[in-house]
Amino acid sequence: MPRTLRYVHIDVFTDTPLTGNQLAVFTDARELDAATMQALAQEIGFSETTFVLPSEVSGQVRIRIFNPREEMLFAGHPVLGTAWVLATSLQRAVIELETGKGVVPVEFDRDESGALVFGRMVQPTPTISAVDDTESLFAVLGVRGSVLPVELYDNGATHIVVTLDDDAAVAALSPDPAAIALFGVTGVNCVSGAGSLWKNRMFWPGGEDAATGSAAGPIACHGCRHGRGEWGEWIEISQGVEIGRPSTLFARADGAGDAIDRVLCGGRAVVVARGEFRF
Repeated sequence: MPRTLRYVHIDVFTDTPLTGNQLAVFTDARELDAATMQALAQEIGFSETTFVLPSEVSGQVRIRIFNPREEMLFAGHPVLGTAWVLATSLQRAVIELETGKGVVPVEFDRDESGALVFGRMVQPTPTISAVDDTESLFAVLGVRGSVLPVELYDNGATHIVVTLDDDAAVAALSPDPAAIALFGVTGVNCVSGAGSLWKNRMFWPGGEDAATGSAAGPIACHGCRHGRGEWGEWIEISQGVEIGRPSTLFARADGAGDAIDRVLCGGRAVVVARGEFRF
């Protein structure tokens, strides 16, 4: 007798169907082991797939996040997208998700009808380290250097941030994914911007990501720490245009000097399909 598993397909960091970053959410994964979760994530082929499980600590639910290659401790668009799916039916103002990096709360705004219009999460505060082999990195990217220091942010996902002169320089990039994989990180983020408006392209071994929530918070931190942004101010990040999945992410870093107190990331999402897996 084949099993039937229901899932929701939601586009995240957008309010327009068929844009943003795709996510599959299996809303009841109690009967699945890790190997089956990984096989489903590979079968679907999205950058991430999430599996909802009963709470073990203090959240409403526990989630496991898989990309087609491996399980992840934390990722931004899976957290927002999963919380969005759950909040639609639970009618809660805040959904707390237990992740591999602890409990992540996602707070929602609703319109007069009660429909979700915006969600924001408090992300794990990243640790920061310098990237030593910048010459190899620049060679892979095909750039001469970075406007700001090149640093690695780790909030459960690991993101290198490289800052280029302008949006055109970011748009022109076309690095080899196999070469990107050699750096051993979740992604290499190439950004431009200042103040409240930024552009990002995130390259990873699977190609290019449409919207990277786990990098949005670190990008806000990076701008504030290096004088291109203001602590406590929201920034808007454009991503995914070059791969036909335009996305809009919002992020904020609270702190002072070089010290980060809190990191937030927010955006919108839209459910585009519901389905079943039978196997």
